[in-house]
Amino acid sequence: MVTRRWPRLKHPAQVVVAGFATAVAVGTGLLMLPVAKAGPGGAGVVDALFTSTSAVCVTGLIVVDTPGYWSGFGQAVILALIQVGGFGIMTFASLLVLLVSHRFGLKARLTAAAETKTLGLGDVRSVVTGVVKVSLLLEAVTALVLTLRFATAYDEPWPRAVWLGVFHAVSAFNNAGFALYSDSLIGFATDPWICLPVALAVIAGGLGFPVLFELRRRWRRPGSWSLHTKIVMWASGIFLVGGSAFVTVIEWSNPATLGPMDAPGKLLAGFFQGVMPRTAGFNSVDTSQMNPASWLGTDVLMFVGGASAGTAGGIKVTTFAVLFFVIYAEIRGEGAVNIFHRRLHGDLQRQALTVVLLSVAAVAVSTLAFVVFTDHSLDQSLFETTSAFATVGLSTGITAGLHPGLQLLLVALMFIGRLGPITVASALALRARVRLYDLPEERPVIG
Repeated sequence: MVTRRWPRLKHPAQVVVAGFATAVAVGTGLLMLPVAKAGPGGAGVVDALFTSTSAVCVTGLIVVDTPGYWSGFGQAVILALIQVGGFGIMTFASLLVLLVSHRFGLKARLTAAAETKTLGLGDVRSVVTGVVKVSLLLEAVTALVLTLRFATAYDEPWPRAVWLGVFHAVSAFNNAGFALYSDSLIGFATDPWICLPVALAVIAGGLGFPVLFELRRRWRRPGSWSLHTKIVMWASGIFLVGGSAFVTVIEWSNPATLGPMDAPGKLLAGFFQGVMPRTAGFNSVDTSQMNPASWLGTDVLMFVGGASAGTAGGIKVTTFAVLFFVIYAEIRGEGAVNIFHRRLHGDLQRQALTVVLLSVAAVAVSTLAFVVFTDHSLDQSLFETTSAFATVGLSTGITAGLHPGLQLLLVALMFIGRLGPITVASALALRARVRLYDLPEERPVIG
């Protein structure tokens, strides 16, 4: 008699992918329940799958109106999926293991290390618990500020204000971009007590947990920061300032976005729109009415994204910085790549190049499909596919009207974008092999 066995997942990256896929499937099933939908009947498969994937992959793209289409139960499911996806599936699973058995096996440590970018297996437990503590603390502080503002300035009943505060705080820190307002946060574009806490939570989540942990211990001693933290802080600062300035200048006189606001309002809204491409997805102005130049600049910001081992997406600022310094070293004719007085290992250069080229290929192929099968412009198509792959959630307004087949393509992009850098980097690192011989050397013509 032949017995059928389920394939065993040996590689930690495979376990992470299976965990995210399981979470998406469970979320889809819950959102298809009639109780999850505000109106009669249950949600369709594509709508539920798209929403579940967007929540688990902390993207924020939607095909149905979140506050109008989903019931309170459905919104609670979305919130839970965002939190689980922001923690990381294996981080969340590891937390459950610790709570139940107080033990951490080798396999659990390997998979958690692959997801959280932990350098040593001995400190995985502290990293997992640290991720949960930092997440809940920052979410709680943000939720408190938002709750007080919603209750006192907008006359929301306290239960409603608490729900709004908690939902948007969790969505912000996890860089998800889901909002309980049909127009996202456009109604609060000039309110600093709403926009600034949300933006700061997005920035904190986008720095990554390793950086947050190190800043907590050594924030007064920048000279002792690790190379990773130095790269993340410098690159994040440059992209935040540059992105905010770019959007503000381009949109300053646009009558459909920043034009009608006074100068302080324009600066606040410009800053907010410069922060959100770090993969958050909230918007305080109508993205569909922005200038094409702003779309292109936002594409770049979305594609780069935030830092590794956090809640942000994109290729990550560290990957971008590594390639920048590789090019800089090549232009200067230097044999080694040096960053902040540290020499970069050759393996990291190859990993960064691989991640970028695979990411460009995924966005390019998907954009081509949009251009061929829809009447939307190249600008809109590129914006939508980049937003999905980088798990941002900003949209020019075309996602909901797409053919289900293209919506499923965006589902695949969100899933690949959330897991691609994790799985590719860890797979390359763990599959490193030493050749016992070298082949003859030859140089092809470059350029």
